[in-house]
Amino acid sequence: MSAILVENLSKTYPVAVKEPGLKGTVMHFFQRTYRQVKAVQDISFQIAPGEVVGFLGANGAGKTTTLKMLTGLIHPSAGRVEVAGHIPFQRKPAFLKKITLVMGQKQQLIWDLPAMDSLRINAAVYGIRDRKFRDRIGELTEMLALEGKLTQPVRKLSLGERMKAELLAALIHQPQILFLDEPTLGLDVNAQVSVREFLREYNQRYQATILLTSHYMADITALCPRVLVIHQGQLVYDGNLERLVDRFAPCREITVELANSYPSDKLSLYGDLEALDGQSVRFLVPQENLTRTVARILAELEVLDLAVSEPPIEEIIGRVLKAGVVS
Repeated sequence: MSAILVENLSKTYPVAVKEPGLKGTVMHFFQRTYRQVKAVQDISFQIAPGEVVGFLGANGAGKTTTLKMLTGLIHPSAGRVEVAGHIPFQRKPAFLKKITLVMGQKQQLIWDLPAMDSLRINAAVYGIRDRKFRDRIGELTEMLALEGKLTQPVRKLSLGERMKAELLAALIHQPQILFLDEPTLGLDVNAQVSVREFLREYNQRYQATILLTSHYMADITALCPRVLVIHQGQLVYDGNLERLVDRFAPCREITVELANSYPSDKLSLYGDLEALDGQSVRFLVPQENLTRTVARILAELEVLDLAVSEPPIEEIIGRVLKAGVVS
């Protein structure tokens, strides 16, 4: 049985159209016309229990709309969706106890009160008894390294500490399925790493299913063996992250530190010249030409250092979106 099952899911919004000027305003008041905006178009996928999947796409691609349909916040226009064996938009209590939604740009903790007060409210909502509440708080506090922080007003916590406390609040009922929308948004590098490590440990300890959206590709590469890529409301890739790299990154980057400076027209003979900064050069070379090109560079140029790497994952995702072709 799938933890998340999506078949031909679509969401269309009617958007009012108004002509400029006074006449347009009057007509808009008495007789509005609408155009249909397709936020999500006929997407299908399945996620197994315990799987961690990245959900990628540009701003406005339909990621958050999809998450809202999966969590029951909005009703789909067409298609079928099941999460933990439930139809989300029916919003039954048994379903709500199995999921959680964390949005990096939203907060549920009360700003002027200690986080513990908000956690007690959440525990009451989910019907968690005192002993179980204390056990869960103790376990999650240790996992998140929040000892001594939950009794301070939320406004006095650092951004990283607040995000950890938000995660704790969202997981107090030990949900089976986590929907995470930009959970590391705005955090510094150390806080991002801490949140990633927590999510990895939580997944391993509870076999929780996680669907994660993030603009920080380090989140995806650290946590998600599988990725879904959405573009203009359509699913354009569903598969292994490594296969995505192999498919859309047929080139490799060669970074060279030279003993002397060379003119760009000469350097461009070795491959696509991506960057030239004094004696540091970066080439983009087709993978089938890699060995031959490296040998030429070493034989014909005075090389101090040379490294070969894959293009950044951000660039690879950009190629996927540009291609816009279903895998």
